[in-house]
Amino acid sequence: MTQPYVLLVRLAGPLQSWGVSGRFALRDTHPRPTKSGVVGLCAAALGLHRDQPLGELAETLFGVRADHPGTPLRDYHTVGGGTYPLSPRDLATDHRRATAAYPDTGIVTGTFGRHTLDSWYGAPKKIAADPVSGALVSGEVRRNAMLTERWYLADAAFLVGLQHPDLALLERIAHALEHPKRLLWLGRKSCPPSGELALGIVPGTLAEAFRAKPLLPAAGVTAAPSTRARPWAWIESPHPLPGVGPISDQPVRFDANGPVHGLRWETRHRITIDQHAGEWDIIQ
Repeated sequence: MTQPYVLLVRLAGPLQSWGVSGRFALRDTHPRPTKSGVVGLCAAALGLHRDQPLGELAETLFGVRADHPGTPLRDYHTVGGGTYPLSPRDLATDHRRATAAYPDTGIVTGTFGRHTLDSWYGAPKKIAADPVSGALVSGEVRRNAMLTERWYLADAAFLVGLQHPDLALLERIAHALEHPKRLLWLGRKSCPPSGELALGIVPGTLAEAFRAKPLLPAAGVTAAPSTRARPWAWIESPHPLPGVGPISDQPVRFDANGPVHGLRWETRHRITIDQHAGEWDIIQ
């Protein structure tokens, strides 16, 4: 049987957000990193383009240990409300705006950026020819505010494992994570990682690696973590077995039109960390 190896990756930062089904109005976060998100992180570090096949990167077995699950944080946004300056283009492409801004003459005068109208877009939308005059006008002239919710995990730290028999592959990924060819983030572009990411490669399985390594340090805490802590871990199974749950999180490709995922299987475990696990010597 081929000897497996596990690349250990530290995912920690002020904010993380691992969306599962979020859209513009509501952007959720999974309570832990997803395989698709971590594979995407590694693909960016390696410099892969969106249309390139993921190959062996997607074939790695994925595991995550929640050393510090973090605190859910809700970021509430209102987008598009208020009064905005009218540009010359806004007035030139919509005679109704010009008439509203200059009711006496309809002629644009004065300095750009000095004229505003309540409840009007700052840029025209749905441009089409006016059926009467033939002039280009906007079919949507009211500015209706959009409400959005974005969820994050604050001050979380996860130990991720990628298991594969090809040691050279894991070494390339580890090197890329510390010398990335593209920008890296923890689920969203507003969530950069802090400190070291690649924490080394160990022989064995994901469960063995999680038991052998101590808890990661918590943000802003200098005391050593408790050796009695038993964090939860989610470990991928290569096959659907009794007691193994399916999850639609297997990355297939990251097209510009949207990522494509397949099914994978994972189990949840309580991890008892070895009392001789030692301590981490890492940059936070």
